[in-house]
Amino acid sequence: MTKSELILRLAETNPHLYQRDVERIVTTIFGEIADALARGDRVELRGFGAFSVKRRDARVGRNPRTGDSVRVDEKFVPYFKTGKQLRDRLNADDE
Repeated sequence: MTKSELILRLAETNPHLYQRDVERIVTTIFGEIADALARGDRVELRGFGAFSVKRRDARVGRNPRTGDSVRVDEKFVPYFKTGKQLRDRLNADDE
């Protein structure tokens, strides 16, 4: 699902809201999550999962085209860990 598909689906299920307002809400939520991660904070959405930032150490990598060694600087990457309710929902038997 893309961001625009999410906005469209939310607008359809909430006909009392204008689509532009739904778009502003979704954009604001994603922006706040991104801002919190940029500050190094953890964002937890109960029942869904938690977003955090992990640090990757500097290392020596290899250029796959030439085989030369390349220095890769330390970097920070976003990490998502699913919540128990989401995992249970994904793994539920469809009986």
